[in-house]
Amino acid sequence: MAPEPSSEVPPNFWGHMPEEEYYTSQGVRNTKSHFQTPNAKIFTQSFLPLHQPIKATVFMTHGYGSDTGWLFQKICISFANWGYAVFAADLLGHGRSEGLRCYLGDMETVAATSLSFFLDVRRSEPYKTLPAFLFGESMGGLATLLMYFQSDPGTWTGLIFSAPLFVIPEDMKPSKVHLFMYGLLFGLADTWAAMPDNKMVGKAIRDPEKLKVIASNPRRYTGPPRVGTMRELLRVTQYVQDNFSKVTAPFFTAHGTADGVTCPSSSKLLYEKASSEDKTLKLYDGMYHSLIQGEPDESANLVLGDMREWIDDRVRRYGSQ
Repeated sequence: MAPEPSSEVPPNFWGHMPEEEYYTSQGVRNTKSHFQTPNAKIFTQSFLPLHQPIKATVFMTHGYGSDTGWLFQKICISFANWGYAVFAADLLGHGRSEGLRCYLGDMETVAATSLSFFLDVRRSEPYKTLPAFLFGESMGGLATLLMYFQSDPGTWTGLIFSAPLFVIPEDMKPSKVHLFMYGLLFGLADTWAAMPDNKMVGKAIRDPEKLKVIASNPRRYTGPPRVGTMRELLRVTQYVQDNFSKVTAPFFTAHGTADGVTCPSSSKLLYEKASSEDKTLKLYDGMYHSLIQGEPDESANLVLGDMREWIDDRVRRYGSQ
């Protein structure tokens, strides 16, 4: 009688291959560490190209409920293979960073916590003279824009957004009644995981096999959204919409037209209102929310190809600082 297949979740999204062996096979050197910030200790990773010189740095931020340790790494590895030194951090309250799981009661603090690590690397040798880019996916795009606003002018060569959360779709917005009722408890309910769950993962991933891989992430947050998180996302999305005109850095923003998690109007509004002279908007017909992690390879590679063309051109155009 044949043995039943194991239901054990592998330690990594690629399976049981040892980490160093896997990263070497992908042409990158990976390091993991924890970084102490004024707010908390956060988990960080770096992905450096093994076989080519480093031409710039890219600082990456993942989305809601996710982390840098699962399929998000494929984005980091792709950029490293193009010659970029990639640094990523688990957001406060996510993955292996400290903080209450998926509680985002103060997005400015969440952004500042990751930014403290990014700036520490940005200002260090041998990276301080290289072009430097911020990359944010989904809610990580919202955090990335806050980091940009919190940074000194000229810190960042450019910004890259993949389906950023700047506008919340109407069917994803928290009920004003729920928020009002919980608000009557004078903040006591802020950390409660009590808001309706809109099952975002199923709306984000188009490729069913990749959906299985993403759903198997042992560090993915699967509980209901916390009251304070939804209240804060409503506030901060309105804040960035009101301040799009303050964006002057070059940027690339991408959205799928069938995105059911964040509105394609997020990218459109940024493109229309930003003061940047160098700005690029890409809309991908029929693609879902997770443009790189969740689309079939052919579609994901199209997005990655556009991002590579854009960032390579900006490195040539703006050079070292």
